Amino acid sequence: MNHQLAVGLRIRNRKIRADFEEIFSSFVDLHLQEFSPGKAFDLVVLDIGEDLEKDFELVHSLQASGLAQEIFLTSARLEPDLLIRALRTGAREFIPQPVKKEDVSAAIKKFLERKQDSYSLGLKSDKRGKIIHLIGSKGGVGTTTLAVNLAASLLKNPSDSPSVVLMDMNSLFGEIPIFLNIQPEFNWAEVARNISRLDSHYLMSILSKHRNGMYILPSPTGLDGMGVSTPAFIEKILGLMRQVFDFIVIDGGQSLDEVSLKILEMSDYLLLVAILSLPCLTNVKRLLRTFEKLGFPRNEQIRIIVNRYHKKSLISLKDAEAALNQKIFGLVDNDYPTTMSAINQGKTLNEVASGAEVTKNIRSLASTLAGLKKG
Repeated sequence: MNHQLAVGLRIRNRKIRADFEEIFSSFVDLHLQEFSPGKAFDLVVLDIGEDLEKDFELVHSLQASGLAQEIFLTSARLEPDLLIRALRTGAREFIPQPVKKEDVSAAIKKFLERKQDSYSLGLKSDKRGKIIHLIGSKGGVGTTTLAVNLAASLLKNPSDSPSVVLMDMNSLFGEIPIFLNIQPEFNWAEVARNISRLDSHYLMSILSKHRNGMYILPSPTGLDGMGVSTPAFIEKILGLMRQVFDFIVIDGGQSLDEVSLKILEMSDYLLLVAILSLPCLTNVKRLLRTFEKLGFPRNEQIRIIVNRYHKKSLISLKDAEAALNQKIFGLVDNDYPTTMSAINQGKTLNEVASGAEVTKNIRSLASTLAGLKKG
């Protein structure tokens, strides 16, 4: 990094403070400073426990003001309720006391990696990444499988090393972390609750990074995200993502509410995922009529993808195109064993079977979408 990152320590216990100072001082990219509530820091480490209400009030104040880009909390109190509350405030790390050098060092290294990623990607006002929104025509057609592997395949363009983020908007049943075998610390509900803090640095601190290089913003689990996502939130976060990433791939599930309509409005391409069955094609036709009434997305932005394609299907491609009055944009082979093997291993198809036809189909789809000009 070109400059040192400011770290503020507010730790009451002298021994604990000395431990933190010793560990932080071993990192040349960090500059330790005395904490002051009105001063800006890249990272603030707060000791909590003596007066929890005042402590958490300070955390919220730092977040609302944007003076602390990231917050680590540390405490000798380890009650489960306190741990849950600490993480729900948006604190990036909770470090138990007495502190272990390896735990603190690991947390610092992850912090530095996030900062480096943020600087590397950069925020460019003239950049306009492509938003690719996938919607299933019904449940169980493989929308998440396509979203995960399309995002992974978009990374494979060797000409310009694109940056890719995968966002899960399947609110109740988001499965992207399972498909990729990751355990994210945060989800988009955290961002929605801290919308005033949203900038490129905060965004990068929330995202999970997969081993292949793509970033992931998962959905909340259960009812945790109920009511926090709004069209205004979607407009702000997707607008920011467009300035940071080359491609934003969204798994939209099957929902069609005011939030998903805002995503549709902002999307460059809508991929309608279907299989060659009568119920599925009927739903696709209904969705196309709905979009026509709404006035968006336009026909030229809509791409119909037939998943689990089999040449001997009872419904032919020609019949499907005639029924929909629209050309099929992409075909993805029916390869249940390979696909399920990837899902059960928590890996992408590129990792498990890079030479399989199903993998090649998705890579070809990614290559075509990457080269398309909107309009």
